[in-house]
Parts: sequence; structure tokens; C-alpha cells
Amino acid sequence: MIQPDAAAHALPATPCYLNGEFSTLREAKISVLDRGFIFGDGVYEVVPAYAGGLFRFAQHMARLDRSLAELRIANPLTHQQWHDIALKLIADYACATGAATENGNQLIYIQVTRGVAMRDHPMLPGLRPTVFIMVNPMKLPSDQQRATGVACVSAGDFRWEKAHIKSTSLLGAVFSRQISVDAGALETVMFRGDHLSEAASSNVWVVKGGKVMGPPRDQLVLEGIRYGLIEEMCRTLGLAFELRPISRAEVLAADELLLSSATKEILPITLLDGEPVGSGQPGPVYASLYSAYQQAKKEQTT
Repeated sequence: MIQPDAAAHALPATPCYLNGEFSTLREAKISVLDRGFIFGDGVYEVVPAYAGGLFRFAQHMARLDRSLAELRIANPLTHQQWHDIALKLIADYACATGAATENGNQLIYIQVTRGVAMRDHPMLPGLRPTVFIMVNPMKLPSDQQRATGVACVSAGDFRWEKAHIKSTSLLGAVFSRQISVDAGALETVMFRGDHLSEAASSNVWVVKGGKVMGPPRDQLVLEGIRYGLIEEMCRTLGLAFELRPISRAEVLAADELLLSSATKEILPITLLDGEPVGSGQPGPVYASLYSAYQQAKKEQTT
């Protein structure tokens, strides 16, 4: 059994920010009565950073604002303050690890909870939100995964009906992702009834006849930051783009299936439930979108 002190020292001494103070993951502490700990009463964002710059930061802030508004929590910081803290953590991380900022890719994890109070379910007014930010290295898909695509499995979407909130209440996503882990697959593609929703920690895209399609922006799907980016890239590439309900049959008949997320960027699914997707190889639409994504990384960091 790991003793408490040993467990604390097992945490990396990487930089973080908690409630106005810069610290490390070993040192930072929150109250056991924080509503994020007790209820999962909070929201989060994960912002990719490439070569020391934040990717599509304005879009992440807009989604943070939307999620906080759903929870009736006022954003405790301005967008500029979030930006400045994130850049300082990236610089501090480079100093702490000796990694060259311009050569590394990081993930900035942002979390806001309602704050600390005695346990009671109602949304108590007047609490001071708990603000936490940390930086971690980002592990992108391997060259092999990009060359051959990845295997996924499907499952029913048993999560709640407010999936559009990027909530820290992620037990549903944990269960969903474990389905793929148990099957030796990368992700779990989920369906609500007969219609595609999303994967455990990714959005899912269907390509048919050169058209890129995704589920609509509604409360049943978390609108990934790549929703807007993929639409922009399709417009630039001259690819048709459509958001609408997509049936299971359409998913199974797709020419290509794609995953998108901060860490996966754009990634092809070539095997679903043991059956090949399309030709069973990454397709031309994936290749075009992946190339456009790499260009966007150079142009859309701040």
C-alpha cells in the first residue's frame, strides 16, 4: 500500500495554478468540500499548445463561457487573464522540465468549480469559484496510427442529456471509454437509439461521396472545438459539409469515419466492431483534412 506521503511525492512537481497562486501538482490542495470534488459541479477546457502558442484559444474561451453559463457560474477570470496564466505555465513547464517550448506540444487543462460549501444539492449563490489550471505534455497519435487508421467499437450512449456542457462529471465518459479499452480498441463510437452521437472523448465524422457529415449542434453532443475548424477547412478545400442526424446504417456504410479531438486532431477509423470502414485504409478526405489541420496549427495559435 502506498503511504500518503509517498503518494504525494509520486505526483510530478510540474507547474500549476490554483486560486490565484502558482504552485506545483505536489503542493496544490483543495478543500474536501469543494463542490467539484463532492458533486462534479464544475466545467473544464483542454487547450492544445503548439510551439508555445495556444491553438484556437478564443473558441475555447467561448465554450468555457457557455458551459459556465449553463451552471450559473460567472467566469472568474477575463479571457486575457486565462491566456496570460496559460502562457506563464507553458514557460514554467519548459523551465521545470528542460523541454524547449518551441519544440514541444502541451495541453492546458482549465477547471472551474462552483467552490466550497457544506454538502447540499442546490446551486448555492455567492460562492467563490475554485480555479485550477495545469499543463501536461501532449501525446499525439503515432505515425503508425495515422498510416493504418485505428480500431473502434460501438455502444449505446447511456450518458445524460446535457452532453453539450463540458462538465467535470465524467463518469459516463469513463465507462464509455472503458468499453473500448476492454475490447483493445482506441475509442467507443456511441449511438442514441439509431443515431450517431459522439465517441467517449472525441467527436465522430462520417464521410460519404466526398461529403463530411457530423451530428447537429444540440444538447446531446459536446460541440468540439474542431466542429468549427472542420467546417472552415471543408470550405477551404471545397468539400461539402453538413450537420444533421446520422443513422447507424449511414455510419456502417461510410466511405471514411474520422475522430476529432484536441489530442487526436483528425484521426481515421478503419475498423469498427471488427469490420473494415470503406476500403479499410485511411481515405483521401482524411488526408486532405489532416494536411489542412497542420496548416491551421501554424496560423491559429496565439
